[in-house]
Amino acid sequence: MGLWFYLGQPFAQHALLAGSLVAITSGLIGPFIVTRKMAFAVHGTAELSFTGAAAGLLVVGDPVVGALAGSLVVATAIGLLGVRERERDSAIGVILAFGLGVGVYLLSLYHGFATEATNILFGQIFGVSSRQLLLLLGVAAGVLVATTILYRPLLFASVDADVAEARGVRLRLVGLLFLFVLALTVTEAAQIVGTLLVLSLAITPAAAAQRLSARPAVVTGLSILFALLACDGGLIASLESDTIKASVFVTVFSFAIYALARIAGGALHLGRPTARVP
Repeated sequence: MGLWFYLGQPFAQHALLAGSLVAITSGLIGPFIVTRKMAFAVHGTAELSFTGAAAGLLVVGDPVVGALAGSLVVATAIGLLGVRERERDSAIGVILAFGLGVGVYLLSLYHGFATEATNILFGQIFGVSSRQLLLLLGVAAGVLVATTILYRPLLFASVDADVAEARGVRLRLVGLLFLFVLALTVTEAAQIVGTLLVLSLAITPAAAAQRLSARPAVVTGLSILFALLACDGGLIASLESDTIKASVFVTVFSFAIYALARIAGGALHLGRPTARVP
């Protein structure tokens, strides 16, 4: 059975559609994550979606709903405890340690099969059901709408927070709303590559894009393009391979794009004329 046979199967079509949704939303918010230096926040939120999944499995029997609800709780905690940038990393570390301990405890109380919760750690892209796909579609639509509304004040606050605050931008509110968007995006991405590898879509494409341009619109477009190439390319390569998991290819392709962008960005920088001092 070849690649074209697999592409005709519903499970592969669901995986590619889900992967594209995750890539678009991750690529959209990625530049803000990099600019605002929130890579650790992505890591912490991704890890703690496991705790939400364990709670959802125990309370309502649905790990995805639990992960989404838990991610919003975590985002609120990070937003309240890490208002200042210098406090954010330590606050995330404290919340992460506590949350993972709670997640392990909740999972110990569940007496059924916990594979649905542990799958959020490692990803199960080729097991996306129609119900999960609709949920991911709804989350992606919400993230796109929220990012469109927040785009201008969030960009302003990310580039120069002091000037933005002086011009009337409510930094705490904008930051908290962005954390909500980030939490939903990370939880959505966890369904595809797992929480342990979510950085490959939420960080790497945006970091590569910023190596090639300083214009926000260009960076956002490139970030989405690179995320799509890494995610969908990784899924197709996994179908062709039959033995290597999609998450491996996704991370490898993401890193390859970043490495090429660094090389190309260095070449572009060297090719620019240097301004002469009169």
